[in-house]
Amino acid sequence: MRLLPWTGADGKACYLSTDDPHSLLSHLADDVEAAQLASAEQVLAGARSVLGDPKAGERAVRFALTRAVESLGDVLRVAVSRSSGTRQSGT
Repeated sequence: MRLLPWTGADGKACYLSTDDPHSLLSHLADDVEAAQLASAEQVLAGARSVLGDPKAGERAVRFALTRAVESLGDVLRVAVSRSSGTRQSGT
């Protein structure tokens, strides 16, 4: 079972039940994971910039933190999905 990088409409985890890493859905999940990781790099750079700016206001800091929390959730989901060479998670 592979934990997919998205949730269902009810907010619950979605899993893919296949041993075929070349299936269409596996490739889609890989592409989404890659996009989430790339986005997280951009969010991290932006958050560092905001935090390094002593003139950044509360709105900018809150926006940067909100995006960072979202990205961290995505990255953790990818990490859990890829952990220990398995695609299983208890989350």
